[in-house]
Amino acid sequence: MKKEIYDITIIGSGPVGLYAAIYAGMRKAKVKIIESLPNIGGQLNALYPEKYIYDLPGFPKIRAKDFIHNLQEQLNLFEATICLNEKVNNFKWKDDEKLFELTSSSATHYSHSIILAAGKGSFAPRILGIENEEKFVGSAIHYHVDNLEKFRNQKIVIAGGGDSAIDWALLLEMVAKEVSIVHRREQFRAHEYSVERLKSSSVNILTPYVIDKLSCSDKFEGIVVKNVKNKELNTLHVDHVLCNYGFVSSISPIDTWGFEFERGKIMVGRHQETNIPGIFAIGDIAGYTGRAELIATGLGEAPLAVNHALTFVRPDRRIPQTHSSSLFKD
Repeated sequence: MKKEIYDITIIGSGPVGLYAAIYAGMRKAKVKIIESLPNIGGQLNALYPEKYIYDLPGFPKIRAKDFIHNLQEQLNLFEATICLNEKVNNFKWKDDEKLFELTSSSATHYSHSIILAAGKGSFAPRILGIENEEKFVGSAIHYHVDNLEKFRNQKIVIAGGGDSAIDWALLLEMVAKEVSIVHRREQFRAHEYSVERLKSSSVNILTPYVIDKLSCSDKFEGIVVKNVKNKELNTLHVDHVLCNYGFVSSISPIDTWGFEFERGKIMVGRHQETNIPGIFAIGDIAGYTGRAELIATGLGEAPLAVNHALTFVRPDRRIPQTHSSSLFKD
């Protein structure tokens, strides 16, 4: 069978990977996306579809699922092959053909260049770590929100003290009967603006507290919280607990492919190039001095990687200086 060879293969279909494919389409590159999840969108779609994003230019706020939908519509303007439910296990450079052979869980792919947009890799939630927790996962204990309506007129406790925990508290305040947030420290580790909004909201703030145990017999009845200073215990009668302790992530098997790593990130140069010629990294998987972990940062890295991936593929091809407005007719 004839090999189908792509100019660029993008590993990961989060917002940064999708935008890389969109820009590759603007450059008229033949592009493929390989995604290990059953749907595009990465963590935004899998874990936070109902959550608002506030730090995207041009959007005062937008739900994660809507942002991914918009990117998908934009990608539909171009031709791109998307392979879902495939995890890339390994690659090798075929010097005689000047291309990469990528082996996934179900197929073999061929590409002249690779852009890694795998985010923080595969992920699993950090759990509360208390007795009987697993008994109520999905019914009363949750690690992400896929549908706000299940919490309408309910009493909710959110465990955590970062930006995501506060964002969920403020979002659920609009639909829940009552929202509380439990954090082990008196100070939150979130943006000042978010903390200010939390303190002026109706959310019940419990600091410095931890969730000590569940209040339950055969059914879930609430939680018992403990003050970390004076050890005082209080029972909260609630319907749901949303644990927002973050996620344990792994970029295996990418971490065995020979890249230069620093603090769990693949180090890149000023063109997003890795130490392996022809492979570029963008988004949260990429590392360099001063990088801000924002979606907007990764979106800016995508055109750099695409342009220089195409230069690697065709060294005589110049990077265009035209604007996107010249690509389409009104």
